[in-house]
Amino acid sequence: MDIWVITFSSVTHALRAEKLLKNKKISVKLIPIPHELSGPCEGLAAQLQEEEIDQAVAFLEENGIEMVRRGVKVNRQ
Repeated sequence: MDIWVITFSSVTHALRAEKLLKNKKISVKLIPIPHELSGPCEGLAAQLQEEEIDQAVAFLEENGIEMVRRGVKVNRQ
């Protein structure tokens, strides 16, 4: 199963992104950063539906949210 994620520069940005996206009625779920993307780092990522990634990234950019990876597909088995 593939999932689509956005990662953030801090937990603060992840939490703010979640709030903004939910207010915009974009389905979002915060998850630990997938190990395929994080290496030794820890943090939160936003899991979204593939069809909402572009809209979510544009909206977060407009609202000053610092993102590290924008709309990355991760294969979960």
